[in-house]
Amino acid sequence: MSELIREAQAGRREALDEIVRRHYPAVHGFCARRLGPDLAADAAQETFVTMQKSVGRFRGDSSFETWLLGIAHNVSRKIGARSRREFAQAADWLDPEAPSHEADVVRRDALARAMAGLSEEHRTAVLMHEVEGRTYAEIGRILGVPEGTVKSRLHHAFRALRQTLIEETN
Repeated sequence: MSELIREAQAGRREALDEIVRRHYPAVHGFCARRLGPDLAADAAQETFVTMQKSVGRFRGDSSFETWLLGIAHNVSRKIGARSRREFAQAADWLDPEAPSHEADVVRRDALARAMAGLSEEHRTAVLMHEVEGRTYAEIGRILGVPEGTVKSRLHHAFRALRQTLIEETN
């Protein structure tokens, strides 16, 4: 466990501030992909408040960032349920600098509709794996599920996405 984490566990304000400074971009982006840009800052702030209260329980079984993103996941779920908002649209995850031709817009809309049709567990798995580039093991640790469950969720999600996209083109 790093010295910074030990200092944070001892309640040193400077260490907690440094953790926020280092991890805020990753936490904010993680929350934004789940809740959209309007709620991401609130979710990130609540994540760090929760982290500050519970950092003493961090044992180092996973990386600190994985543990922190587990908190962000739970906070995002709570805020999402409280606000009754869906996950961000698929078009928001795609590169905003990419050219926006009409065919691309149609594909983005179709992908957004297909993603909206997935269960929360399947959407989360797809976001974490395909958008954030996380491994099965990382996703499992963040979500608190076995790696095999992550693989199963991705398999079923991709099968459902393929089916929905095929039906839309027919």
